Parts: sequence; C-alpha cells; structure tokens
Amino acid sequence: MSTVTQDEYARSAPDPAKAASGSAGFRTDVQALRAVAVMAVVINHVWPSRLAGGYVGVDVFFVISGFLISSHLGREIIGTGRLRLGRFYARRVRRLLPAAFLVLAFCIVAAYLLLPYPQWEANAWEVFASATYWENWLLAAKSVDYSAINAAASVTQHYWSLSVEEQFYLCWPLLLLLLFKLKKRWALGVGIAVVGLASLGYSVYLTAADKSPAYFVTPVRVWEFAIGALIALLGTKALPKLVAGLGSLVGLVMIIGSAVVFDHHTEFPGAMALIPAVGTGLVILAGTGRDRQWHSVITALPPVQWLGNISYSLYLWHWPLIVLAPFVLRDSLNAGNLTFTQRAGVLVVSLVLAHLSKVFVEDRGRTFGPLARSTKLTFVAMVAGMVALAVMADTLDWTYNRHVAQAAEDQRNEAVKPCHGASALAPGSNCADPFGPAKVVDMGPANEYWPYPPECKGMEQLKAGDTTTSAVCDFSAGTASPKVVWLVGDSHAEQWQAVLVDLARKQKWTLKTSYLGGCPFAQVQFVGYNEQVSEDKTKACRDWSKAAADFIAADKPAYVFTDFFARHELVDDKTGRPAADQYRDGVEPYWTKWAQAGAQVEVLGDPPLNGDVRAANCVSLNPKNPLTCAVDRAAAQPPDPLAAAVGAIANPRIKYLDLTDYMCDAQKCYAVVGNVAVYYDLDHLNKEFSRSLRPMIAAGLGITES
Repeated sequence: MSTVTQDEYARSAPDPAKAASGSAGFRTDVQALRAVAVMAVVINHVWPSRLAGGYVGVDVFFVISGFLISSHLGREIIGTGRLRLGRFYARRVRRLLPAAFLVLAFCIVAAYLLLPYPQWEANAWEVFASATYWENWLLAAKSVDYSAINAAASVTQHYWSLSVEEQFYLCWPLLLLLLFKLKKRWALGVGIAVVGLASLGYSVYLTAADKSPAYFVTPVRVWEFAIGALIALLGTKALPKLVAGLGSLVGLVMIIGSAVVFDHHTEFPGAMALIPAVGTGLVILAGTGRDRQWHSVITALPPVQWLGNISYSLYLWHWPLIVLAPFVLRDSLNAGNLTFTQRAGVLVVSLVLAHLSKVFVEDRGRTFGPLARSTKLTFVAMVAGMVALAVMADTLDWTYNRHVAQAAEDQRNEAVKPCHGASALAPGSNCADPFGPAKVVDMGPANEYWPYPPECKGMEQLKAGDTTTSAVCDFSAGTASPKVVWLVGDSHAEQWQAVLVDLARKQKWTLKTSYLGGCPFAQVQFVGYNEQVSEDKTKACRDWSKAAADFIAADKPAYVFTDFFARHELVDDKTGRPAADQYRDGVEPYWTKWAQAGAQVEVLGDPPLNGDVRAANCVSLNPKNPLTCAVDRAAAQPPDPLAAAVGAIANPRIKYLDLTDYMCDAQKCYAVVGNVAVYYDLDHLNKEFSRSLRPMIAAGLGITES
C-alpha cells in the first residue's frame, strides 16, 4: 500500500537542481498506477471470483513506494550529504497515523457492536498489532492464508501491507545513508541491487517451502521496493518516445494480466510476483521526464486521479466494511451471503468514507500546525495514539473473556434438558420445537472440539515430521486391564473427540488418539486437500497413516473409531478410477488389519456438509430464524466414500455408524437441532452438539448406559 504522497515527492527536494532522479514534479501516471492498484485490491476483496488475482495491487504499491520514498531520500542525501531522520519519520507519522488510527478505533467499536464475541479476542490483538505495525508478522505466525475459509477474517487483516511498508521506511533511510557514505556514486545502485536480489531469492525459496507465511513477512517483499528505488536513483534520463510507449504498454499488460490470470493457486509472491512488480517499474520508468504519454488520455482523467489521491484511505476503509457488512445486513441476507447490489453498496460507502477521510483527516493531519512545527510533539502524539488503541483493544479482550465464561455456564445449564441437541430427534422424543433457535449461536472456546481434558498426555510415537499427532487419555480409574480404544484420522476424527472422551470416562477406557489435519487415513495416493500440495506433505501423510495403522494393530485395541474428510481429500492413483473406488481399496488393508487384531472398527459417518451448502456463520447471522439455514438432505449429505467402503468390505467387525438422522429429517438437514448449533465452523461439529450424541454412539456399540 503506497503511503507516500506525490506532494511529498514533488516538494521535498532541498535543492531541485541536484535531484537524483528525473523530474520532481507531480506525475499523473504514478497517481493512475495507485488508482489501478487500489481498485485491483478492492475488487478482489469485494468480488473475489471476479478478479481473483487482484491481490497483485499490493505489489504495485510496494514498487511505487520504493520509487517515491527513494526519490525523496535520494534528493536529500545527494543534495545535502545527510538525512534529517527525525523530520523524515515525523512526516511519516503525520501522513499515516491519523487516518490509520481513526479506522482502527472504528474497528474496535464496530467489532464490539457487530461481531460475534468469539471474534473479539483475535480482533483486539490484531488492532494492537496494526497500531504498532507488526501485523504482518502476527499473521505470518498464524499462517493466515487470504484464501483460507475456515477462520474468520479480522477487520484489520489488511494492515499487514502497511506494516511491511512502515518496517521498510524505518530501515531504508539508514541503508541509503550508509551506502552514500561509501563516497562512490555506484555504491547506491549496487548496494540496492544486492539487497533486492537477496530478498528475491529468499522470496522464491520461502514461497516454495511455506507459502502462507511467505505472503506476509517483510524480507520477501524488500526486492519490490528495491525495483522502485533503483528507478528513482538511476533511471534519470527520459527514454525515447517509442521505447517509452512500448515499455508502458508492456508494463500495464503485465499488471492487469496478472490481476486477471492469477488466483489463490498461484505460487505467490515468489518469482510470479516479478510480473506485476516489473510491470509497475516499466510504467514508472517510461514516464520519466514526460508530461503526457499515449495513455494520458485515460490515466490523467479527473476520476482516475481522484482514485489515486484517495487510495490510502480507500485501502484502510474497504476491508473492515466488507467484514462487517454481513453483520449489518443480516436481516436482509440470503443465508448470510451478500448480493451483488449489497457488495456494490459496500464499495460506494468505502469510496465516500475514503474521500471524507482524505479531506478531513489525512490532509489536515499532515499539516496540523502544532505537530507540523514540532517533531517531538509529533512523536508524543504517536505514542499517545498507540496507548489509547492498546487500552481499547485490552478492554475488548477483557469483555471477550467475560462472555467466554458466560457461554460455558449457559452450556452446562442447557445440557440437562431432555430435548437438548441430538436428543430432540431421537425416536419418541416428541420435542415441541426441535429446530428452534439455539441458546448459544456464536462459537467460542466452549464450543471448540479439539481441546484435551487434563487426563490426556502427548505421545512421542507417531509423529509426522516434527508434529506430535498422538495422545493417550487414561480414564481407567485404576480398573484392571481397561479396554484400549483408538480415535484416528484427520480433523474430522478430532471433531468426535469430546463425545468419545465422555464415553471413555463413563466406561473407564484408555482412549488413544492420533490426528493429522487434511490427511486421509488410508493407503492411497493422496495429492492434497481441496487442491494439490507438495510431494513432501503428501509423503508425510502417507508415511504417517501407514505407521499409525501398524502401531494401532500392535496395540490390540477393543475399538478403533475412525473418520476423515474423504469428500474433499484428493486421491489420484493415475488409473482414472473414481475416488470412491480408490478409497475402498485404500482403507481395506488398515481396517482389516485392526479387525484381525481383535478390534471392533467403528467408521464414524461424516456429518452433513456445512460451509459447502450454506454460509458457515448462517446461525450467527440468523439467530432467531435458524430454519433459514436448512438445506435439502440430498445436497447436504452426498454419498460418503467411507460408507461405500464399509459396504464393499462386508466384514462384521467393521461397521459404519451413521448419525445423520440426528442432524436431518427425511427432507432437510439443519444447522440447529435441539436448541444447539450443529456446527462449530465450516465443516466441523460444535463440541456441545457432538457431546449430545453420546447415547446414540453408545447404543450403536451395544452399550447400555445407566
């Protein structure tokens, strides 16, 4: 996100005669690039399927920022031999923080008023990280993928790019000053080129090794700033008109083409980011020393220039409005999905707020008399703003913890009711309103399906690389020779953990678990979850499942419970056979091995789909009318490859435990049953609902509970 204004670029030279790069005047082509970049990002966020590669707008901004800031710094260094760092950083503060802090304060208040309380904690932390400009590192640590859909996006997630820019601004002047002190004119160019190439190399490596954090961390983006810097410091001569025209044409095609062609499958940033970044550099270089170019008839138009002028504020405002819109418009939504008109409305509101923010906050903040006259007072105001936002964020976090405690209490009180959860659809239950509103609609810590109770300890066996996948939970209470029971698979096995913990505690079992997310527990040629992944990850999955199958058989358990998301985990043995057939052949060796070892193999039927057939947060958006979220049973519960495998194997010690009838009737599948939300997220059960299935699972095992 380019946060350097052209006013600063055009007016800051202490001695224009000694400028280090072309004209120090206002450039309409650069302003138009900002308009193209911000609209690419905004359209990508508002209509993700319409411009899947619009995220390259951020790369365009990074090159522009490298160009503008290096032009400004280069003129001062070359013109005076020094840099007034205090004044430089103070200008950055006055330029950036008023609008950024205004939007962050708005985000905290809006999160409290509009978002479900489980989202408050993450938003509080991310507001604080954004205010102190390390949001990109926080997201990298969380390995957030902008295309990932299981986790709710925060209202300040987009501040990651601003954090990258501010970290660049903090270090870049010092690097330029150090290179200039070498007293060799070529040192600036060579030094920047070396830093840029090192950054590019690291970007290519890290993108291939770990794509999600690679998107956010600062070192993989430095080379894009370096492209702009090299043009600013070395591209001082105007190109011949024909060459310049061709260069700008190719550059624009590279930018727009990458926005149209790229998507979330693209290995990005890495080498692919060279396309929009180099394209931006070509457009900037082509415009050196030229007032008008072939594209000026469009790029110099007032609407285009206006978009470039408000690009910083537009970037700040658009994302929180997108995140908040479903919660503002919940009464007019169709199962939680924004219509085209509503999305267009978000865009219009973003443009209006951006214009007002630019005029009344950005511009006035940059020229506010007391701060403009005092560098020291500017930094005092900065610290005060950060402290104020930190206090607001901490208050939101404190309020979140109070709601967590209340939700846990509500769950305990509801669990004793006869029509609670799955019991509402049990034969003969005669519950008055089995699909009525849920008591708890917002999924928080009390609903998380993965936490272990204190009785569970990690096992060093069955690691997948450095990842510990297994645990042992001893509920035997001193019972001699307790039954050993295993629960194995991916996160879809893990979603049954809470109910099996309850059952194990009741039956005094020793429960052992082993999970690897996104990995089918089968002897198959796994290629990825929803999309293909690296061979290293698929090999780790295959090796883990084989080792775990052997380990479990040697343990001679009484029961083995298993489940995995076979409907979304991709397999390809190059024969062209249907995935269901490959899964049948892949699970048979493992299941048969366990049965031969004396285990009763219980294949837990995967629950009906959620996020694939309705908005994942549909219950939260329709708290008083959850029937809005009901979906035809045929759509919500398509054939499960594991059910077909059990039928084909036909071993009496291998059973399919189908619990669909406790989430669906003959026609529909529901998101709320027995006043309990069925799902925790996109495709996993709410722990509260899972636990309500204990009597049904016990009955399926032939166990009579007292």
